[in-house]
Amino acid sequence: MENTELEQMVDTTDQWIRERTGIERRHIAAESQTTCDLAEAASRHAIDMAGISADQIDLVIVATTTADCVFPSVACLLQNRLGITNASPAFDVQAVCAGFVYALGVADSFVKAGNAKTVLVVGAETFSRILNWEDRNTCVLFGDGAGAVVLTASDEPGIHSTHLHADGRYEELLHVPEGVSRGYAEMQQQAYVQMRGSEVFRMAVSKLSEVADETLQANGIDKSELDWLVPHQANLRIIKGTARKLAMTMENVVVTVQDHGNTSAASIPLALDVAVRDGRIKAGEKLLLEGFGGGFTWGSALITF
Repeated sequence: MENTELEQMVDTTDQWIRERTGIERRHIAAESQTTCDLAEAASRHAIDMAGISADQIDLVIVATTTADCVFPSVACLLQNRLGITNASPAFDVQAVCAGFVYALGVADSFVKAGNAKTVLVVGAETFSRILNWEDRNTCVLFGDGAGAVVLTASDEPGIHSTHLHADGRYEELLHVPEGVSRGYAEMQQQAYVQMRGSEVFRMAVSKLSEVADETLQANGIDKSELDWLVPHQANLRIIKGTARKLAMTMENVVVTVQDHGNTSAASIPLALDVAVRDGRIKAGEKLLLEGFGGGFTWGSALITF
């Protein structure tokens, strides 16, 4: 969906969207597609790139806010579709736009504790299903998508550390105010994203800067040692603000927001996939992954690819 299409739907312009967000287009799932459909496609790409078979996977974690159904989890649905029949655990993680980093942190803990050897971590969303297409402050921002990675136990450097945070006091700045336990009638009327954009912007820049410093200090490295920043793709201005705090040029920042919009938990793995497949990110390079989402939730991961 190009910005010009949105001009026909709400009071906005292509120029305004580009200047404020950096977004040029986003992708919308077909009516027949679910989050699990997108997750399956991304997972099969990741499994193929990893050179493994699905039955080697002994843990499936899906980060999503837009599950196919109340239960079972998208992870269980995905496990079945991929033919993983070894009764290994599968579950969803819900931390909105920070979801993929949260899921990565959980997976890392499982591997380091010896409870898993090969983990499929997916970020997948059909965020368009919770948008009010008459609200120009939110509907221009989000898109649908999925990305996935495979983690394996190894003696080589991989995930150095993850740092996860949340502060529920800011719930009303970015939320969907209704859900199942509040009643279906209300949910049908109000189950859409609501956001106070300027306040979210300020908080995001501040917290992403803090968690970047925390990550560097925890690993005893200088920001000059980072090869790539792979941030959550919410807004180009937030991405540039985070890069400035790290004294990184935009040439060392993976930016896909112009093509994908904000795909919530899918944005980091989507951006990572693009940069790996086009050859920018190479084996042995240090990457800082960062995400910030409703809750508020935020987090980072330092990895050697």
